[in-house]
Amino acid sequence: MAVAEAYAQLVSVLKGTVLANERMQRHTSYRIGGPAALYITCDTLADIRVATEVLACEGVPWVIMGRGTNVLVSDEGYGGAVLTLGNEFKRFAVDENANLHVGAALLLQRAISEAFNRGLSGLEFAVGIPGTVGGAISMNAGTATHWIGSIVDEVITYRPGEGIKRYAGEDICWYYRCCDIPMSEIILETSLKLGVANEARVKDAMESALAYRKSKQPLEALSCGSVFRNPENCKAAELIESCGLKGYTCGQAQVSPKHANFIVNLGDATANDVANVIVHVMDEVRRRYGTELRPEVKFLGFASS
Repeated sequence: MAVAEAYAQLVSVLKGTVLANERMQRHTSYRIGGPAALYITCDTLADIRVATEVLACEGVPWVIMGRGTNVLVSDEGYGGAVLTLGNEFKRFAVDENANLHVGAALLLQRAISEAFNRGLSGLEFAVGIPGTVGGAISMNAGTATHWIGSIVDEVITYRPGEGIKRYAGEDICWYYRCCDIPMSEIILETSLKLGVANEARVKDAMESALAYRKSKQPLEALSCGSVFRNPENCKAAELIESCGLKGYTCGQAQVSPKHANFIVNLGDATANDVANVIVHVMDEVRRRYGTELRPEVKFLGFASS
């Protein structure tokens, strides 16, 4: 693996930035993580093409990451390259059919605001969900009753070595917290089917959704959001709480006393602290109920990731 060679090639040709040994705690909502060998911001499609070609040629593994709201990076860091999308992928526009065309790097909350400012309805359910639009599409972000895949008209991706791919929303299989867009492809843009709505009604729905999240979730704490997927026919938070694990702490990582499916950084947690809490929670739920909790958070730089 020739990280130094990849850095030397990319730093002089990309419009975006290329950083070596960049500490990932600066780029995750947990504020946790050791250094990535390379941290590359791709401002254009040409940047993505060149970066993925060079990394493949030099044998450097890479991952795509948005705002790091659903990832735990190991304390040792990641030996490959982290790619993130920049300026060209933060654009938005509304067409004559009230579809919102959004770049994958735009913050989901910014997309919601832009929709509201144009009197459009359909994204109210996502108020308070962190991260980028691309991440929301990849994870089919939503609530127990609404999810973003249900309003997707089209997704545009880039498949390294092949080029642009287009998917109609109806042709994508949308599952609970995931979809079947290949993980090897980079989501660039999406078109969301929205509708014209009464401004007061949309505002009330948004305020209600945010108030509910604030009352139920520790939005003020450093976390990655929900840690575990809900098992079929039950909620992970209820299983964890019934095991008496609210407030369970390892180092500076804690099962939130407010919502048992959140593990929060009390201020100086390490990735190992969080990982140890995750393992303990899984073990206790398995022991008491025979249920295997599946982490929703993505692990980067760990031996098994």
